[in-house]
Amino acid sequence: MDLLRRFSKSSRIWATLLSFACVSTALANERPNIIFLMSDDQSFYSLGCYGNEDVKTPNLDQLAAEGMVFDNHYDTTAICMASRASVMTGMLEYKTGCNFDHGPMTRDKWQQSYPMLLRANGYRTAFAGKFGFEVVDTPESKKLQLPSDDFDVWGGGPGQTSYNTRQNKSMAKYADEYPHSTLSYGAFGRDFVRDSAAKEQPFCLSISFKAPHMPATPDPRFDDVYAGKTFKKPANFGREHGTHFSKQSQQGRQYERFHSWHYSDDYDNVMAKYHQQIYAIDVAVGMIRDALEEHGASDNTVIFYTSDNGFLCGSHGYGSKVLPYEEASRVPLIVYDPRHPNRGKQLRTDSLTGNIDFAPTILAMAGITPPRNMDGRSLIPILDDPATDIHTSLPLINVWGTPATQSLAIVTKDMKYIYWGYAGDGFSPTEELYHTRKDPLELVNLAKNPEYSEAMKSMRAGYDQAVEKWKQDAVPYNRYQEYGVIFDRHAPWAEKAKRLQRGRSRE
Repeated sequence: MDLLRRFSKSSRIWATLLSFACVSTALANERPNIIFLMSDDQSFYSLGCYGNEDVKTPNLDQLAAEGMVFDNHYDTTAICMASRASVMTGMLEYKTGCNFDHGPMTRDKWQQSYPMLLRANGYRTAFAGKFGFEVVDTPESKKLQLPSDDFDVWGGGPGQTSYNTRQNKSMAKYADEYPHSTLSYGAFGRDFVRDSAAKEQPFCLSISFKAPHMPATPDPRFDDVYAGKTFKKPANFGREHGTHFSKQSQQGRQYERFHSWHYSDDYDNVMAKYHQQIYAIDVAVGMIRDALEEHGASDNTVIFYTSDNGFLCGSHGYGSKVLPYEEASRVPLIVYDPRHPNRGKQLRTDSLTGNIDFAPTILAMAGITPPRNMDGRSLIPILDDPATDIHTSLPLINVWGTPATQSLAIVTKDMKYIYWGYAGDGFSPTEELYHTRKDPLELVNLAKNPEYSEAMKSMRAGYDQAVEKWKQDAVPYNRYQEYGVIFDRHAPWAEKAKRLQRGRSRE
């Protein structure tokens, strides 16, 4: 099959229009099939539908035109393990208890995830790609397990998985035709759609692409796509645009990677590889959508596309992710529901949404009442009306890495407040305030601007409420209770330092 034929193909448009015309009231009331697609480390501005004229993402751009684009979507933790746990469970990190340097997910939490609840309610389920976390029976258990038996079809893998398809045991059968893993996941999705369409039950396919995660390893079959390309740098690129950031934020590997990952001296080549990996994802998405059409499932299959976290790509003179800044924590989100009357209207929303919203949305679409422990809210009201708001604020969490870079922030539809509480080794607590609607590049810290004193007061109050909720809801294991004090603006540094030291002694 010619994987590139879709880029100039117009038949998709006519097929989609025809399927829209044929949707009946009875079909609209059926439980939909669900496809959840997630990339790894993809910045929100890496797609054409988000305004980037330097990239080629035709399939995702078409999905966006047919569905809805979310312009204010955040991962509440901008690192893969914790983010994936929140996606699956609809819970914030301190309730999943799951992240690097902290611990795996307990079985009771996993039982309440969207894949488990869908399967228990009659869905045929599949997972492929980087699962991102393990499951244990109890917090004290040393036996780590991937829940491969909890899916009808499994193509997942442990840890970071590999770009070499043959090294991914559950995907090895695709290695001859698709030696690079990205397209192997497209083939997995294609085959699952084919097999599921013949069965009399709805299906849910979840794919977590490894791309474009470092080390940059693009599929060589697409080497010509960005060969010799010059990429426009964002207006906040470079160290000169990060001098107003906290000293704490400079202590992690994100700061040095501006140089060690060569954003500073080889930007075009670095970004060519980055976008080439995303291009392959786009092709894989096309493979899956072709299969939906071929097997008659396109008019009743909801598709989600997002990323587990963003990527700084040299903005403000930083690389990598984790930090609560826009490029690291805000990510693309496209939702396409072919049954919805708003389909095909090229709608966008600036409603504030987060990765905790996927699980309750997917369950609601399947007619399943989401568990009360979920922090997220259904996106369905936004799909009905893009002007609807479902959150007033969301927390942005980092409890990974060097203590200085650990922080808690809150973001609203218009503003962001970051509190850097680390005060050891000559540091002082630091606050940052950004009017993200007016200043999406976060170029001006308004924390000390008297014109924003009322906004600062309001955002501090929202932050304090988020800390109190942390104290109430955090799991009593994996050191999450400690951070209710560490992030408390009013707690003395001596008490915070004691708790940080206690955490380091346990590792």
